[in-house]
Amino acid sequence: MLNKFKLFLENLSPTQIIVISFVFLILFGALLLSMPFSSNDGESVGFINALFTATSAVCVTGLSVVSTFEHWTLFGKWVILFLIQAGGLGFMTIVTSIFLFVGKKITLKERVLIKESFNLEHFQGIVAFVKKIILGTFIIEGIGAILFSVIFIPKYGFIDGLFKGIFHSVSAFCNAGFDIIGNDSLASFSGNYLINITVMLLIIIGGLGFSVWLDLYKAIKSLKHSSLKSMFKNLTLHTKLVLVISSILILFGWIFFFVMEFNNKETIGNMRFDQKLLASLFQSVTLRTAGFYTINQAGMTYSSKFFSIILMGIGGSPGSTAGGIKTVTSGIIIFSIISVIKGRDSICAYRKSISLYTLQKALAVTFAIIGIIFALTLILCVSELNSTFNYEFIDLLFESTSAVGTVGISTGITPYLSTIGKLCLCIGMFLGRLGPITVAFAIASKRGANPNLVHYPEEKILVG
Repeated sequence: MLNKFKLFLENLSPTQIIVISFVFLILFGALLLSMPFSSNDGESVGFINALFTATSAVCVTGLSVVSTFEHWTLFGKWVILFLIQAGGLGFMTIVTSIFLFVGKKITLKERVLIKESFNLEHFQGIVAFVKKIILGTFIIEGIGAILFSVIFIPKYGFIDGLFKGIFHSVSAFCNAGFDIIGNDSLASFSGNYLINITVMLLIIIGGLGFSVWLDLYKAIKSLKHSSLKSMFKNLTLHTKLVLVISSILILFGWIFFFVMEFNNKETIGNMRFDQKLLASLFQSVTLRTAGFYTINQAGMTYSSKFFSIILMGIGGSPGSTAGGIKTVTSGIIIFSIISVIKGRDSICAYRKSISLYTLQKALAVTFAIIGIIFALTLILCVSELNSTFNYEFIDLLFESTSAVGTVGISTGITPYLSTIGKLCLCIGMFLGRLGPITVAFAIASKRGANPNLVHYPEEKILVG
């Protein structure tokens, strides 16, 4: 039996191992959270609710069916914290770090798994890459925990305040959005600049992507020998697209929410002018797949909810802890549209060409994400039809997008969904975290030997 299991593992592709590792992590977390000693009332939360919480934590989403602050014991909160960290860094990063700690050699297959996990192009320096990720993650999360503790320790006491600082730092950096403060996320700290700015910086840094970190680190090191302009030129095209598109989305979202919610008393209408600016900026940043909030999401205007859905759908950047279509993916499609308008037969961005295959992949990811969101919303419309709550379509679409984009922001309807509705969101979170294309590759027996061996004659068709 053991030999058969070993043979089964050896025959799995790297993509299949990654998907299975996430499934194992979710089921392991669900088992622990379903135990009576994980709940404050001493009763099991039920396997479905435990599964939902574990999926949300591993897929760094933040949607929850019970109050993270009130329901879980200290043990349950530590389990959630571990699942968030493991899900944010990736299972293979955790395994590799353990191997490095005990001095075990990293084999070729493990290097292949790491390469697939971070979507890298080559094996060169892959172990050093993982070391830098682990070191960088703990340094950033450590700084975040210290900054949070400055506020939390005087308010909650040393032990509880320190734990809250660590928990929220990990949750923010991994773009998870779980909080253990109350039932209104960070609404009670909506006017606290240190909390807001720290959370936003952690969300942005975590959502940039690990490869962008290293590229920026190299560029900053060379800054003393060059100007900012030349430093930007030396960045890779991927990093340029991540920085530019992320900045545009955050800035435009900030302005949009500030204008649309300015007089809305259910959100920022009763705040001071500076608090309105801060809350609007926080809303724009957190929709990049974070899950924290400082304003009432259900009280937003329809236009703000719809714009939130667009931002959640786009999400963060490739190779990061974020989900969604991704910034670079959206950027490639935009540049392809610009190329068509200008009459070019190739896609160009910052004097670099983008291959047709990259565009095909971007389109596949985009339509797969949109298709999954629409499918989940349709299922929710049917499954929640007989619910005692009169759900609006915009709220069901909001919830579906939040799950697939691994955002975690909710209009408040998640705890009241049916079992089918909760399981649908679990599937959405899982597909959103791993990517629909990755899961499709894992399900398929093989990608195909070489699809370019056969070329068929071209024929023109009408488009547009």
